[in-house]
Amino acid sequence: MALNDIHTPVMLERCVELLSPALQRPGAVLVDATLGMAGHAEAFLRRFPELRLIGLDRDLEALAIARQRLAPFGDRVQTVHTVYDGILDALDGLGIPEVDGVLFDLGVSSLQLDRVERGFSYSKDAPLDMRMDTTSELTAQSVLAEYSELELRRIFHQYGEEKLAARYARAIVRAREREPFVRSSQLVAVISDATPVAAQRAGHPAKRVFQALRIEVNQELAVLERAIPAALGVVAVGGRIVVLAYQSLEDRIVKRAIAAASSSTAPTGLPVELPEHRPEFVLLVRGAELASEAEKTDNPRATPVRLRAAERLRRAA
Repeated sequence: MALNDIHTPVMLERCVELLSPALQRPGAVLVDATLGMAGHAEAFLRRFPELRLIGLDRDLEALAIARQRLAPFGDRVQTVHTVYDGILDALDGLGIPEVDGVLFDLGVSSLQLDRVERGFSYSKDAPLDMRMDTTSELTAQSVLAEYSELELRRIFHQYGEEKLAARYARAIVRAREREPFVRSSQLVAVISDATPVAAQRAGHPAKRVFQALRIEVNQELAVLERAIPAALGVVAVGGRIVVLAYQSLEDRIVKRAIAAASSSTAPTGLPVELPEHRPEFVLLVRGAELASEAEKTDNPRATPVRLRAAERLRRAA
């Protein structure tokens, strides 16, 4: 199967448009912090012939595919196996103090969703894995086996924003006393049985639980809390950052970090803003930008996306 058949980059043209002013500079460096199968990366390398790209990903399978796809670009590409909060260490290891652009395409990747055996989808039976990095130890199966009812309730509520978190946690604890959770179909069945008929009309009852488990297994929100400030810190003056988020918890973290960097630090009531209080970044889009209706139709995975972007104006003294 051709790579283009299994991966359509979300909001590609808008990402190119926003990052273009920074990437046209001589010797420009772009960090693709979520390289995946390199759909965005390949497009940037083709459109900016002098661009150097640093690709980060925690998924070894995705990295192997990306390396194959980007091989024609030779030494213009370097890839690093790391979670995206490791951006500083990755760049330090390559001797790069700052970069011209950073791109984050968050959430579960097309590869992870389409590989049934990875266990990310509630619609297809598979082992309860959900690891983005298959070298890590924690799996969805171990979470379901080892977490207390209180802990399960917490992650379903906090990471899945699930109103029935308590009911589902209780049902899972009872079910695992009879037999361990090994496959996704077992979990879907328990959740479905525990869901009131009225609530089932609002969508698949397992959707938020699977999201919560995936976030817990991969520590996605904790990683993101560290990654966005770190990425902002390595953007050069005139450089830009673009972030694509796919659910409200991610977008909230991104919004907060970019807003803080784009706000004045002057004390309230100060008659004149001193240079050292001026914002370090300026927002490039108002609020969160959505995909067009045409793109949502062509690529359904673009439907929930929220894009935010900023440019560095200055460095703190």
